[in-house]
Amino acid sequence: MATITLEYNARNRMAQKTLEFILSLGVFRTKTPKTVLEQAFEDIDKGRVTFVNGPGKKTVGDGGGKDKAQDG
Repeated sequence: MATITLEYNARNRMAQKTLEFILSLGVFRTKTPKTVLEQAFEDIDKGRVTFVNGPGKKTVGDGGGKDKAQDG
C-alpha cells in the first residue's frame, strides 16, 4: 500500500472540489492522524505510561483524585 500526501491551498475551491470528487469514487481512503489525547489514552491502555508527572506523582490507576487528607 502506498501513501500519498497532498498539499494545496484550502481556499482554492477547484482543488477542494477535485479532492472531494476523487474521494467520492471510493478508491482511496483518508487517514486522519490521532490527536495528542488519543495517543495518551492509547499509551495508558497499552501500559506504556505508569504514572503522571504532577503534584504527588499519582499512578494512572488511582484516577488522579484528591488525597484523602483533603476530603473534609
